Amino acid sequence: MSERCDWCKDNGILQKYHDEEWGIPLHDDRKQFEFLMMEVMQCGLNWNMMLKKRHIFRQCFDDFDYRKIAEYDDGKIQEIMETPGMIRSLRKIQAVINNACRFRQIIEEFGSFDTYLWSWTGGKTLIYRSHQTEGAAKNELSDAVSADLKKRGFKYLGSITVYSHLQACGMINDHDENCFLYDEICRRYPVEYRE
Repeated sequence: MSERCDWCKDNGILQKYHDEEWGIPLHDDRKQFEFLMMEVMQCGLNWNMMLKKRHIFRQCFDDFDYRKIAEYDDGKIQEIMETPGMIRSLRKIQAVINNACRFRQIIEEFGSFDTYLWSWTGGKTLIYRSHQTEGAAKNELSDAVSADLKKRGFKYLGSITVYSHLQACGMINDHDENCFLYDEICRRYPVEYRE
């Protein structure tokens, strides 16, 4: 049996997410937006709940089509708020809509959100040697990306939230060294080691 990161060994939804998505370099704008907005919805809650509610988020937010979300009006916000099982946080829902508008602006400027985000690492997955022993909730990279996103008008994307996104979309390889995906990512993608 393959070794995995300790946090995902539930033989269920967390393990599936880990094995199929988490930390695997992602270069799809719509998926980037989905991951980012799940981080927004997660603020103050747990990730397991986000995965369980993912189908509800997809239903409420047009499968994370940022072009459609950017056009949402008060009627659509009310409809989302009334959806059974939805996290009823008006501020978070408004943040997702706001962020869809900002997301489109980045695409207009850089050609894609992918180009913008991966430019921070030169297109490489970063491996911080110290993270294997100390762990991390944020770092200089997430501080810088968060500050830039805030300057561009994004909401609910502080450094800790951005760090989680950088891990999820494979810009930082924080799989445990004995996890089967750690080596697989190192073999298949350009990586850069840092202390």
